[in-house]
Amino acid sequence: MKILSVLLNLLILLTTLAYGEDQYKFDLSETEKKPYHFGGYVEFRPIVFWPDTNATQYKLNYYKRDPGGNTEEYNAKLQFEGSYEKEAARLYFKTNTDYKNYYFGESEHSNLYEGYASLKPSASLKVDAGKRTFKWGKGYAWNPVAFIDRPKDPNDPELALEGYIALSADYIKSFEGPLKTISFTPVVLPVYDHVNDNLGQSNNLNFAGKLYLLFYDTDIDLIVFTGGSKTTRYGLDFSRNITTNLEVHGEFAYIRDYQKNFIDSNGNSFLSEYDARSYLLGIRYLTTIYTTYIFEYYHNAAGFTEGEMKNYNSFIDKGYQSYLSTGNDAVLQKAANLTTNTYGMPNPMSNYLYLRVSQQEPFDILYFTPAITGIWNVDDKSMTISPEILYTRFTNWELRLKAMFLIGGKDSEFGEKQNDYRLEFRVGYYF
Repeated sequence: MKILSVLLNLLILLTTLAYGEDQYKFDLSETEKKPYHFGGYVEFRPIVFWPDTNATQYKLNYYKRDPGGNTEEYNAKLQFEGSYEKEAARLYFKTNTDYKNYYFGESEHSNLYEGYASLKPSASLKVDAGKRTFKWGKGYAWNPVAFIDRPKDPNDPELALEGYIALSADYIKSFEGPLKTISFTPVVLPVYDHVNDNLGQSNNLNFAGKLYLLFYDTDIDLIVFTGGSKTTRYGLDFSRNITTNLEVHGEFAYIRDYQKNFIDSNGNSFLSEYDARSYLLGIRYLTTIYTTYIFEYYHNAAGFTEGEMKNYNSFIDKGYQSYLSTGNDAVLQKAANLTTNTYGMPNPMSNYLYLRVSQQEPFDILYFTPAITGIWNVDDKSMTISPEILYTRFTNWELRLKAMFLIGGKDSEFGEKQNDYRLEFRVGYYF
């Protein structure tokens, strides 16, 4: 197979480069703190997909095509980041470029993920202006209180995300007693054409705030977002170490007057408005043999019900049958438009369980970390299972082999995905 040849040649090249490095070089000047920093990350990630030709998402995406058998996809990523500090001022930026070569052709997207200026007039106060990520919330796979952050991909939640343009401040103060630390983060977010225009309705100025408390060794955040771009929403999260090896965390989000658009099996649109209450509960546990367990339950009150997803899948099936008999793809085009940013979002339904188990250096195999991740849709009983192995023997290099199996019946979330399973190999280098 073409992709296996590419992977083999790449592994040989990486091994040669890694052993050719002088790993024992020491330069005293490297220990001196410099006012500037520049680095980055480059990645190559080929993927092989095995499609499910009976799934509605396969019919929606391939009704005019026949890829036949498995399909291959080649991805590349390039990130640059840098900073410059002088006295109380700091400049920081991070760029991201994604390249994809796949069955439908090629695509390339370059974005400024972060780019902002910071001013720290005192040890207690910092002001930021520009584009940045805030990373609000304590959850690992999901963050219902991250009102001003882009949603994570639960299948790879540690990926860097693009930020929003904002003016923010951080004020922090420490105390003696049960309340050890308090900090306040006010944020101003404009939404206009070409300025945060995917955050909500344009031509509005929005305000968000986070009050952080370290109270009895428990991290607590109180969060609010209000403005014309979205309805007002409130959040609460917490995190506490019960023991040195066991941490518990949770989030609660309350969204006023949330509007959910959905369709019936004939494509008729409906609007439901209600106060949405979403929450997440989770634990992180590290055993004495360095096995890490991350377990979370997520209730998404803004998500679709099992019946609403079934109607969506039925609408696609009707559109596909109509296309086969008449050649008219108007229904499928409408379904494709509905999929973008709604039904096609990662985990668009209401209740999920997440479990990740990773083992650091099993059997004393150095630099080797196997893991397995599962996401279970509680409502329709479908799931994904993703085993992986990570190898970091070579300085600044990261090699990861990961598979994903999608399991579910008809009309279920993962059962109707366009692929049955996939295999990907990630080669990353930090510089």
